[in-house]
Amino acid sequence: MPSRFADPEPLTDADLRAAPVRYPRPSRLSEPLDWAIPTVGEAAVLLGLETVGQLLSHLPRASGEGRTIEELVEDEVATVVVEVRRITSRPVRRRGMKPLVQAVVVDGTGVMQATFFNQPWLQHQYKAGTRLVLAGKYQGGQRFRVNSHAVTDQLVATGAAVAQYPATKGITSIQILAAVQAQRAHLQDFADPLPPDLIRAERLPDKVTALAAAHFGDHEGGRRRLAFDELLVDQIVQLRLRAQRRGAHVAKALDAPPTVSAHWRAELLPFAPTGDQARAMDEVDDDLARDRPMQRLLMGEVGSGKTVVALHALMRAVDAGRQGVLMAPTETLAEQHFATLCSLLPGLDDTGLLAGAGAGVKGALLTGSTTTARRRDLLARLASGDLDLVVGTHALIEPDVAFADLALAVVDEQHRFGVRQRSALDAKARPGHLPHVLHMTATPIPRTLRLASFGALDVTALRELPKGRQPISTHVVSGERGRERAYERLREELRAGRQAFVVCPLVSESEALAARAATAEYERLQAGELVDFRVVLMHGQMKSREKAAVMAAFAAREADVLVATTVIEVGIDVPNATAMLVEDAERYGISQLHQLRGRVGRGEHASLCLLFGPADSRRLQALAEHTDGFRLAEIDLELRGEGEITGTRQSGMARHRFARLPEDGELLALAHERAQLLLDADPSLSAVDHELLAEEVALIESAAISA
Repeated sequence: MPSRFADPEPLTDADLRAAPVRYPRPSRLSEPLDWAIPTVGEAAVLLGLETVGQLLSHLPRASGEGRTIEELVEDEVATVVVEVRRITSRPVRRRGMKPLVQAVVVDGTGVMQATFFNQPWLQHQYKAGTRLVLAGKYQGGQRFRVNSHAVTDQLVATGAAVAQYPATKGITSIQILAAVQAQRAHLQDFADPLPPDLIRAERLPDKVTALAAAHFGDHEGGRRRLAFDELLVDQIVQLRLRAQRRGAHVAKALDAPPTVSAHWRAELLPFAPTGDQARAMDEVDDDLARDRPMQRLLMGEVGSGKTVVALHALMRAVDAGRQGVLMAPTETLAEQHFATLCSLLPGLDDTGLLAGAGAGVKGALLTGSTTTARRRDLLARLASGDLDLVVGTHALIEPDVAFADLALAVVDEQHRFGVRQRSALDAKARPGHLPHVLHMTATPIPRTLRLASFGALDVTALRELPKGRQPISTHVVSGERGRERAYERLREELRAGRQAFVVCPLVSESEALAARAATAEYERLQAGELVDFRVVLMHGQMKSREKAAVMAAFAAREADVLVATTVIEVGIDVPNATAMLVEDAERYGISQLHQLRGRVGRGEHASLCLLFGPADSRRLQALAEHTDGFRLAEIDLELRGEGEITGTRQSGMARHRFARLPEDGELLALAHERAQLLLDADPSLSAVDHELLAEEVALIESAAISA
């Protein structure tokens, strides 16, 4: 069977049976590194290179092809591998300057003079015969100005490859390479966590071989073995969490007859659910009817109606005479969710009744901005059971918030909440029980990322859009002429009696800065391109009642244009809005732009989305070409790599050290398959061959809990 991994050399079955050393021997991996130069050591700390083990686990990005002396071109910045023939120092005439050190160096193709500045001690450190890696600038005439350098035990050869390590200010790739070379013998101190039967079955190189290859040979082959280890441990953690919640915890089954929920769905819901929504409701009902806690992820296309499914789940808690909660990561989003629930459930407020249902359904909003008196009243009503549904933010999990009988929690954008925060919500249920939990995300998640981040959850996808959704034509606009035409198209829509959004970029994490940007654009448009139209402003720095008043005016067609920040990203439904203009669209991620675009196309007219940004932007062109959020999610992952699924800037900060997603999607699928087989055979990983793997899993589980 061919190996799924590239090896530095082909491995035989005999090698695989004999080679791996699995159990720890006396090790120096935890010993601190001595970087000799304090400033270099300080920079190394920023990279997390404080111990021998951390250094040897810091892999190069790739192997850069070194230049030869013969190939160097004047003014070229290059890396060369050379051998010292002789080295001297000479004084310089400029006052205060340290002596220059000059070395005659050679490789297999030529000879040149390398100059080192302000390092006179190198004359005694680099003897004739020392092999060096030099990085610097070739000045012509056989002269090379050295910027960084290190001893290497690599053979001097034409075009010798040089590992390129991630570095930072104060420490160079070459200095890291030199340190790795110096500690190379301690690669043998790494124990292999994988059981021998798995190593044999997948024809894996052992861990020591993989690490050596990653540094000194087949970088990619070695990295892939280490990435597999990492992904396997992640998948075991997620599958164990899933099994734990399913087997060890108890929830109250919500299998009461659907009285209130059936009346709402049949009589009050203003439209018939789509096929996807109906299927999702059935899956939720099946989960809620069990006495194990539901853990389901509901993801869907923009406008696919996730909130309808969430409200159905909450109403099933009301059917059972119990309580439900919807928690959102921001106050603005919580307010929008509560407004949406009120529109879908007429009469839902502090004292409202669901007319004709035969039972009162009372709901409320609780956030950090709720006044002290109001909060005190809501907490008393929650604790007494007078409130059936509550929507809110982190304020819901504060210690003094108590529920009479919490049965169901809907958590929106759950990845924005930490493990402790989600556990705090779990703790609001009755002692000995957990609430059923429905997680929602407004961003379709590619399969690769679902396995990597949501393996502990069952997944429901909403792809089908409600009938009547209109097409949205998206265009990337650049240049002054394009901008002029864009505003003319906007005015054409407004003259036809339609409405429009103008979205200003979130230029930093500061809501205050974003508010100023929106305010400035609002004032500019009122006096400029939109002087003949009614323009209003909304941003996150406004008070809740001010935002509500603006949205009410816009929805009532008392304003033509709403200038806003991303507070309109979700939860806004104005059918008469047919145009959206996004300033500096390149600042947003694909998913966020797709969410914003979903605010139009909700009425009877075709709609328009204009993205101001560079014409050659791959992200913006993807939005112009595709309207399928699932396809856009795949493109987004391909462009920015693994990272947060949504967020204010979607920076793509990697969560793995060795694995690269989506590039390693095949490895992830293999790791998922192998993790399931391991746990099927040994759920507690208590077998002798699983001892080291169990230790790795325990480390990740403890880190997740403390996050």
